[in-house]
Amino acid sequence: MKESKKPDNVVFNVENQKYDAALKPYATSVGAPVITTTDNIAWKNRSINKVNHKLEARYLELKAEYDAMLEQYEYNKLIFDAKFTFKPIVGQTYHLYKRENNESFLSIIKPNECNFNFIGSFYLNAELIWEKVQ
Repeated sequence: MKESKKPDNVVFNVENQKYDAALKPYATSVGAPVITTTDNIAWKNRSINKVNHKLEARYLELKAEYDAMLEQYEYNKLIFDAKFTFKPIVGQTYHLYKRENNESFLSIIKPNECNFNFIGSFYLNAELIWEKVQ
C-alpha cells in the first residue's frame, strides 16, 4: 500500500497514524495565535534583589545579636574571674577595679569614693547575668 504524502499545513503523526494538531505545545497553522513565552527575567531580578536585601538585613541582625551576646559573655567572664569576698545581691550594681599587680576585684565602693583603677560598673540581673552599666 502506498503512503500518501500529507500537505505541509496538515499535522499528521506518522507513528500513531493520527491527526494530533490539538496536542502540540506550539501553533500548528498559519491562523493560530502566536505563542510567546513570558519574559520573567525582570521579575527574577527584582525577587533576587529583594531576597538578597532581606537575607543581608537578617544576617546583620543576627550578627549584632551575636556580638552583644559575646560582649556579655566577656563581661561575665571578667567578673567571675575577679576576686570578691561577698555574695553579690541580685538587682545591685557593683564596681570592678584592677590592682597594681593586674589582679581584678569586685567592690561595692563607687569609683568617686576611692582611688582604685576603675574598669567598669556592672549590674547583676535576675538571671544572674552581669550587665555593664554606662
